[in-house]
Amino acid sequence: MQTSPRRYHHGDLRAALLARAEETLREKGTAALSLRELARDIGVSHAAPSRHFKDKQALLDALALVGYERMTSAMAESQADAGGTFPKQLDAMVRTYVGFCLDNAVLLDLMYSIKHDPEASAALREATRKWSEIIERLVVDGQRDGEVREGSVERVGIPIFATLHGYADLAANGMLAPEITEHGLDEVIAFMLRGCAPDGRA
Repeated sequence: MQTSPRRYHHGDLRAALLARAEETLREKGTAALSLRELARDIGVSHAAPSRHFKDKQALLDALALVGYERMTSAMAESQADAGGTFPKQLDAMVRTYVGFCLDNAVLLDLMYSIKHDPEASAALREATRKWSEIIERLVVDGQRDGEVREGSVERVGIPIFATLHGYADLAANGMLAPEITEHGLDEVIAFMLRGCAPDGRA
């Protein structure tokens, strides 16, 4: 079903452009994004978007930044509500991340592609650092409490993220059978916990 264009009358033009751009991204993909079309959709002059975005790439950068900020906020909230043990916090983080990936698959593709662009803005680099710090903090706190094996944060954290993102990517792209997705995340979390366990506890 095609959504009707949103009309913009007053207020925050930048926010209106980003909201409509995300809708277009979800519906039609990156190639369909155009500052001129966005202006038409929200009812402003074709030159109005240039006040906030000098070109399409600047718009894509801003969308990626919004995505990272939203994901970081969700993951941080999950940690605050999870309880104090490493298994509970890991469980909450994994489920929140996978949920975000499933709900925002196209946006996530954009986020990761721009993250690795050498021209990525300082704000975007800072946003990616903040969300990766959530995983790092989880590992450090778990090691402090004797719930996570010893080793550098990178050595312990990279396998966590690789497993997490790999499963989320498979699920978001419909590559897992329904009988796997029903219990698959539980098994992934159990696998990650075994991999993080101190020697003798796995």
